[in-house]
Amino acid sequence: MNEHFDEAGENEAGAPRLTHVRGDGSAHMVDVSGKEITARVARAQAVVKTTVEVTSLLAGDGLPKGDALATARIAGIMAAKKTPELVPLCHPLPVAKVTVDLEVDVPARGSVLITTEVKTTSRTGVEIEALTAAAVAALTLYDMIKAVDKGAVITDQMVLSKTGGKSGEWARTETETR
Repeated sequence: MNEHFDEAGENEAGAPRLTHVRGDGSAHMVDVSGKEITARVARAQAVVKTTVEVTSLLAGDGLPKGDALATARIAGIMAAKKTPELVPLCHPLPVAKVTVDLEVDVPARGSVLITTEVKTTSRTGVEIEALTAAAVAALTLYDMIKAVDKGAVITDQMVLSKTGGKSGEWARTETETR
């Protein structure tokens, strides 16, 4: 059943609509040409849950495949820059900076917290780029540790905060994260 939307982007009940879905239900790329160019920053995270033994290897002597943390960091940076090639309706943006940090939690939980930050000056935000960087860094880390822990899990992927644009600033509370 297709809902009908008015020009303000609300359905007949007054609820907001998905921006990448037209009134007839078909997907489309949002027109951002009329939006203001502003500085925009987004932060995201992902967590790789593994064993304490693996996190000890990551923090110490390393893994058989090499420096897993450096490899995951570079993969995350590359992924942020390639986001429009991976996410079909995502706008290509002039990515100004990408930061990928990996915090090995030894020995408390046997996990690695990946946090990313992406900056641009553009007409649309970089939340998807930050999420993509976190996801690909986590996938790369999994690939690097699977020889010693096939049961590792990627979890808790989320946007932590964003700034810029018409909607301004938004951030999760500390209790909503890890």
